[in-house]
Amino acid sequence: MRVMIRKSGNELSAYVAKKDLEEPIVAMEKPGLWGGWADLSNGWRLEMPEMAPDTRLPITVNARRLSTGE
Repeated sequence: MRVMIRKSGNELSAYVAKKDLEEPIVAMEKPGLWGGWADLSNGWRLEMPEMAPDTRLPITVNARRLSTGE
């Protein structure tokens, strides 16, 4: 799914346009976000693509939803 990642202050958030969903990212597998999973505050877990640690935000990426938090 297409996900826009953006940063506001020190907080990262993910926006999924098809679901009209924007949630803060509350946990990450890797400190740089890219190449591991990211948990959203609604319970979703997304698999993030491999990218350079210094990738500029906001950016739209293809991420895979691993779980729905149920």
